[in-house]
Amino acid sequence: MTTLSRMTTLAPTASTIADRIVSRSRVSDIALVTAGVALVALLARVEVPMWPVPISGQTLAVLLVGATLGAKRAAASMTTYMLVGLAGAPVFAGGAGGPAYLLAPSFGFILGFIPAAAFIGWLAQRTWDRTPLLALVGFLGASLIPFAVGVPYLGFMLARLGMAHDPLTLWTVGVAPFLVGGVVKWLIAASVLPLAWRGVRAWESRTRA
Repeated sequence: MTTLSRMTTLAPTASTIADRIVSRSRVSDIALVTAGVALVALLARVEVPMWPVPISGQTLAVLLVGATLGAKRAAASMTTYMLVGLAGAPVFAGGAGGPAYLLAPSFGFILGFIPAAAFIGWLAQRTWDRTPLLALVGFLGASLIPFAVGVPYLGFMLARLGMAHDPLTLWTVGVAPFLVGGVVKWLIAASVLPLAWRGVRAWESRTRA
């Protein structure tokens, strides 16, 4: 089946960058899931403190982890990240962690990381991360998913706090401040993955020579 056919039918290739570099095994899966957690935790420290939702590098890490690991491992990695943080590890933005973070207005975005990573991982297994145009479309969709989960959660928590939670307020505090940064992270992810695939193919060519 040609690449064009796979793009058209969305048939899985079951091949991600991680699969091409690391032999698939239970041990490698655990290592990759753990590495994904570490990357998101690391970029969570790259932040602009804001309330109720901080600006951080988490979303970029989520996109990269998802595309690199594929749907199942990416979802496992982001679920592990969430659970580790709720258990008390300081892995969320601002070094936050602990079960009380469930009540944070921004926690819905953490929940949204799981389907976002799984979605871009699913597309990556269908070669959408290998060409610039499809990467732009795929990463845009994945970038929107945390907002689809996080903004309603934000509204719910603001309502519990007795604060304004009308659509304009949610747009003002939960969407508008992140538009420029979100576009930058989307473009970075959509650029990095096709370039990474070029590097992988070049490396494979050299090893076969």
